[in-house]
Amino acid sequence: MYAPLDCMAVLAASTLFAATAVAQTARDVRGPSPLVAIENEAPARLIVDSPLAEQLARGLVFIQYATENLRVVPVFGKGALDVSPRIGHVHVTVDDAPWHFVDASGETVIVVGLKPGPHKVLFELADPTHRVIDSKTVSFEIPPQPKPVPSPAR
Repeated sequence: MYAPLDCMAVLAASTLFAATAVAQTARDVRGPSPLVAIENEAPARLIVDSPLAEQLARGLVFIQYATENLRVVPVFGKGALDVSPRIGHVHVTVDDAPWHFVDASGETVIVVGLKPGPHKVLFELADPTHRVIDSKTVSFEIPPQPKPVPSPAR
């Protein structure tokens, strides 16, 4: 007579346990609030993945990156060094070029137009005055691409 009630109690308890075991807060996902200064910030760190395989097979380079203890934003200059939480941007150099471009979006970096063969992309995490804090290099190879089939003449 009590079996259905016992079963429901066990089900409710296990559901509650599972929900609290995987519960995340917004802070867990997004990090500290950008509106509150952080004392004794941990060092900034750059994380860079290998290019996405599907796009690389098509000759396109899509590289995802993330930062820890630094928010990537388009703010530059000496005054921005006093901002907390820390802010900065990323310098991206392709194949040891004598120049780089700046990414201040925090989004996937896309490089197109590279010839088949080995390549490398240097990511440098920089403070608002362009001083490099951390760096990572990603090496990869773009496979030969099939030649396009010409359309028949009309």
